[in-house]
Amino acid sequence: MTFKEIIGQKHIKKHLTQSAENGRIPHAQLFVGKEGSGTLPMAIAYAQYLLCSTSNDEETCTIKCNKLQHPDLHFAFPVTTNDNVKKHPVSNLFLEEWRSFIAENPYGSLFNWLQHIGVENKQGQIGVDEAEDIVKKLTLKSYEGGFKIMIIWMAEKMNSSAANKLLKLIEEPPSKTIFLLITEEEGQIINTIKSRCQALHFPSISENDIVQTLINKQNITENEAIRIAHQSEGNYNKAIHLLHNDSNDLVFEEWFITWIRSAFKAKGNASVIQDLINWSEAIAKSGRETQKQFLQYCLRFFRQALLLNYGTPDLVFLKTQISNFQIEKFAPFIHSGNILTIEKELSEAQYHIERNGNAKIILLDLSIKLTRLLHTKEEKINV
Repeated sequence: MTFKEIIGQKHIKKHLTQSAENGRIPHAQLFVGKEGSGTLPMAIAYAQYLLCSTSNDEETCTIKCNKLQHPDLHFAFPVTTNDNVKKHPVSNLFLEEWRSFIAENPYGSLFNWLQHIGVENKQGQIGVDEAEDIVKKLTLKSYEGGFKIMIIWMAEKMNSSAANKLLKLIEEPPSKTIFLLITEEEGQIINTIKSRCQALHFPSISENDIVQTLINKQNITENEAIRIAHQSEGNYNKAIHLLHNDSNDLVFEEWFITWIRSAFKAKGNASVIQDLINWSEAIAKSGRETQKQFLQYCLRFFRQALLLNYGTPDLVFLKTQISNFQIEKFAPFIHSGNILTIEKELSEAQYHIERNGNAKIILLDLSIKLTRLLHTKEEKINV
């Protein structure tokens, strides 16, 4: 993968190439960016640039890197057990699936990756077995005599045992060894690791760059590309899923609307609480990654309703597909009097699910709180 294949992010490409040409290559770098901003493809392109620009056979090096089979390019990413890997899962056991995943969508999310390996009902992590594997790989000499590069994708999924085991190696790596850590949540990486890395923050991809990429690569009309780019919020992965009518969002929309309607009716109607209990039990049967994705969807929906309520329809990209629900009628119930608390409750629910809390209890607690919040009146300010 080359820099030419990366969507937008021109200033970051320039920074990486210039620093490499000037011989100023930090041994540990942290690429920070939201889903779909291109942190992973940029890391791969940067690794290929470092490996091949100093290679005696640049053409062969490029072929190896394009196939993600260069012997001095290593990957670590969140994994878990599945039908083929019953215990001690490490990235090396998933390399074939990883290569196909990157070939299909290098802008894909962790949720997409876990779906790809058939474990979306589990949470992936980078554990101590992975850390031991990384240490073994990087203590060996470079196969081709140049750089050795370790790309750690979703580094925030590294547990404390793994992070502590890698700490000294990241601080004092062998000669010509480069760590490229990639994260969507910089705050979840332990400070002792973060302080040893030079951080590079990626902005969301511009709408114009997404539009041009969709037109050129997906062969769609300019109007359709503009519509999708506007809805994607700078997330190219989201743009691809919107283009192909991602079924997850339709399922999430159905869950959300069922939830909202029950929460509205529940105030002063104890019998409806059973509907919320049933809803919570149904969602709890899905995998934790699915639950987290759904709560993120809910956050987006509430924020879009708020924008519509305050008269900024040009910023509203969400279009409901269920015919008997209109966001315009729902919007007046989301306002300054409840939006911050709704966001706080959703974020806390996601936090507790992330940490293996009982999903049924967490979702039911959230639902009961929502019945009150939706009926909260906005305070009028007298000027």
